[in-house]
Amino acid sequence: MSRVYLDWNATAPLRAEARAAMIGAMDAVGNPSSVHAEGRAAKRIVETARAQVATAFGADGADVVFVSGATEAAALACAGRGLTGADIEHDAVAAWIDAALPVDDAGRVRVDAPETTALQAANSETGVIQDLPQGLAVVDATQAFGKLPVAFNWMGCTMALISAHKIGGPKGVGALVLRRGTDLAAQIRGGGQEMGRRSGTENIVGIAGFGAAAEAAARDLDAGAWAGVEKLRNILEESVAAAEEDTIFLGKGASRLPNTSCFAVPGWKGETQVMQMDLAGFAISAGSACSSGKVRESRVLRAMGHDASTASSAIRVSLGPDTTENDVTRFAEAWTKHVRKFRAKAA
Repeated sequence: MSRVYLDWNATAPLRAEARAAMIGAMDAVGNPSSVHAEGRAAKRIVETARAQVATAFGADGADVVFVSGATEAAALACAGRGLTGADIEHDAVAAWIDAALPVDDAGRVRVDAPETTALQAANSETGVIQDLPQGLAVVDATQAFGKLPVAFNWMGCTMALISAHKIGGPKGVGALVLRRGTDLAAQIRGGGQEMGRRSGTENIVGIAGFGAAAEAAARDLDAGAWAGVEKLRNILEESVAAAEEDTIFLGKGASRLPNTSCFAVPGWKGETQVMQMDLAGFAISAGSACSSGKVRESRVLRAMGHDASTASSAIRVSLGPDTTENDVTRFAEAWTKHVRKFRAKAA
């Protein structure tokens, strides 16, 4: 039987539009910094993608700086700024901030000084959506972009991070979006590309794929694709709850991404579930994909006040527009079979 991919928050499958744009960009001979015709043709690819990303993200009038991904964007935005945040932030942001802000049991953060705060728009593990105050220094919009109707110009923040592969673009390219005129010190220096913010010859192929994916993602969002995904997520959670009454659904008391379900059966290790589901033909996660290979107790869930048993037992199932009801039903059946085995052994 074919495998079922339920780890969209880790990375979304490559969109056909992105693949086509990337293949087309491979034929661009010139360097975007060259002034001859070939260089100008390459530059047009980059600038077309920049406009596509800006439009999809509601960032008209802002600067879009292409980087290698949201992790580099986080370093560029946060380094040396003395920002404060919470312990639910992705590792890429958490590495640069003082995680001192309080988190409630639903995963929501209270912000007192937005101008010196970094805050995610939505959590990659629980899907919990934050109420973003105006004036934030940095917003990590990596998980929200393409799934929610978010716009940089509405958020009123100084900088925001986004990534191509979360919306069906290629891996290894992302963007830092910033309010025009914002002072930003380059971390990678050299040729002065990307308006002097990030030197290095542009990844034309990746950038082309990012632009096409952003345009397609915005189109899907407008068409209501994620409303259907939310219905499937709810079917999944109803099936899981019916199979195991002691299941804890993390973040369910708050607004969540339409595709994300994070749940735990205390004592049944998340890493064990991931392996069991993998052998059964399902790709899921025990947390942020950036922590793969070093499965550990969830820092996010601990910050929300859950005990070690729950935090180490959680799994994340994240769906996408290509997920079907049959996929969800098959997963629920397989998971039910294994939770019954777990209960039988524990008895």
